[in-house]
Amino acid sequence: MRVLMISDVYFPRVTGVSTSIQTFAREFVDQGHAVTLIAPEYAQPGDDDEPFEILRIPSRYLPIDPEDRILRPRKLRRHHDHLAAAGFDLVHIQTPFLAHYLGLGLARRLGVPVIESYHTFFEQYLHHYVPWLPSAWMRWAARRFSAAQCNDVDAIAVPSRAMLEVLERYGVHTPARVIPTGIELGQFSRGDGARFRARHGIAADRPVLVHVSRLAFEKNIDFVLRVLARIKTRIPEVLLVVVGEGPARAELEAQARELGLAENTLFTGYLDRDGSLEDCYRAGEAFVFASRTETQGLVLLEAMALGVPVVSTAVMGTAEVLAGADDKGALIVPEDEQIFADQAARILSDTGLRTRLARGAEAHAQSWSAPALAERMLGFYAEVCGGGCDGRGQQSSDMAGRGTPEGQFGG
Repeated sequence: MRVLMISDVYFPRVTGVSTSIQTFAREFVDQGHAVTLIAPEYAQPGDDDEPFEILRIPSRYLPIDPEDRILRPRKLRRHHDHLAAAGFDLVHIQTPFLAHYLGLGLARRLGVPVIESYHTFFEQYLHHYVPWLPSAWMRWAARRFSAAQCNDVDAIAVPSRAMLEVLERYGVHTPARVIPTGIELGQFSRGDGARFRARHGIAADRPVLVHVSRLAFEKNIDFVLRVLARIKTRIPEVLLVVVGEGPARAELEAQARELGLAENTLFTGYLDRDGSLEDCYRAGEAFVFASRTETQGLVLLEAMALGVPVVSTAVMGTAEVLAGADDKGALIVPEDEQIFADQAARILSDTGLRTRLARGAEAHAQSWSAPALAERMLGFYAEVCGGGCDGRGQQSSDMAGRGTPEGQFGG
């Protein structure tokens, strides 16, 4: 099978979407398929040494979020002949901005079906980036926008059943499947916490909590900092390592200072998945997370695969990632500062509990392997092509699953 992916975001821009694209594309190639990815150019070039083709398209600066870029559609035209000759079976859109409309156009031009992954819960996200407009209006607009786009395509892939149910409430009737992104268990089976601590001057016996995410307002990191302030009253030397970049970083650093946590927080910026991030996870006694908007929550699985216990709320996609793991790898808590602080402090203070949860965390992560979930996505591709994906850009006239309950909203 030959798959054409298109996205408004990819590495060096670090997001869960970038990780998902890379994970699936690598696995597809490993399983004998071909992938081409269309993605933006960035001012700082990314490492495009991958087993799949990456076509970088010139892009423009995005004022509301300087880390992101806007694809320049006219610059894609130079690749039309190359794409037409490649014999793609399917177009897979990864993001809902210009990539959505460009992907639809490419699918029509190539005469192949098009699916879209719905990675981001925009209803809980968009109003943070246009705060001058009423949040209720922005939520309504996000719902309408999402429904219209999802109904534009032949099929939808979503990373969690909770997100699928949201789309169903929006009025999306496009056939859909729940297909999370897996993790490369081999990569997240090694990490040197002592090396990370030595690199950053952290004492070997200092209690450390780790948080990894894009530093964005919707990630609820301000709540985690308030939790840290409560933990500090019992464990004064506690340190929270915050990994990532994003538009909320300056505000979060200011909040840490206001809460008297300047000596209890370390903001590292982005860490590469070349061992640096894995070392950071392993440096922590626990991984803490409280995002309200995750459609999946890959960082939870990465931490657990490395044997790091989790303390987290369970909302949307994180509830599904952590299903079956409560007290067996994770401590699931409500969004209550005191309860969250109490449970995190338990892990920091109780070696036996920490050891038991670490073993459970590793076991839980094993069921989320990237190869198995890539196979599930490839099976969905075959359904979308109606069994006619043959490497020549052809499909049967009827899409498998359309019009059946399972085909419309199957698990």
